[in-house]
Amino acid sequence: MRIPAHSVCTAIREDIVAGVHERGSRLTEELLARRYGVSRVPVREALRTLEAEGFVVTRRHAGACVAEPTEQEASDLLEMRLLLEPLGASRAAQRRTEAHLKVLRGLVRLGQERARRGHSDDLRSLDGWFHETLAQACGSPALTSTLTQLRHKIAWMYAVEAPAGPVESWAEHGAIVDAVARGDSERARAITAVHTERATAGHRLRFGSGGERAERVRNSQHAVNTSGLRH
Repeated sequence: MRIPAHSVCTAIREDIVAGVHERGSRLTEELLARRYGVSRVPVREALRTLEAEGFVVTRRHAGACVAEPTEQEASDLLEMRLLLEPLGASRAAQRRTEAHLKVLRGLVRLGQERARRGHSDDLRSLDGWFHETLAQACGSPALTSTLTQLRHKIAWMYAVEAPAGPVESWAEHGAIVDAVARGDSERARAITAVHTERATAGHRLRFGSGGERAERVRNSQHAVNTSGLRH
């Protein structure tokens, strides 16, 4: 059975994000095909997709290599996320389905429970699932795809510190879902903007001289009204 190129692409992307394939390292079709147990055809297709996404570059005399993003490129991604995630939440308030709401509410319940118990490992995966579902709920394939790519690239370029207040962070998640459920696009946008800005403040570059902070990202001092949350 021929393994789809998108499955190979997902596997290579995940290994790049995890650091299995280091920045600047060569990605030879033969070795990749052997690693993932496929022919060179889906590997070739996957590398083309990953190059379009910015994870891979083609160099003269070297072929496909893992990209080496600059600090400026990494900082730009955070600013793009600050702009696009609130837009996605606003659209989700207008276009979400009952299925999306069911998943989002379930994730909020789990996240709030794990936050109270201090289960940080669970919170990281639940947070990713929450934001992926919120992106899917926006009803725009192009925006969903862009937000997904941003999350992959940010995970690749940045180490993320655990939030200082996980209980408060998940209360914000709950407030976002409440606004989405009510169809209140402006409130969904506003809460998500504050939430994303706060979360972004905990990002630290994985590369660069001494792993400097992305200074263009500022801490938010805004307060979020999370009264009346549904549990």
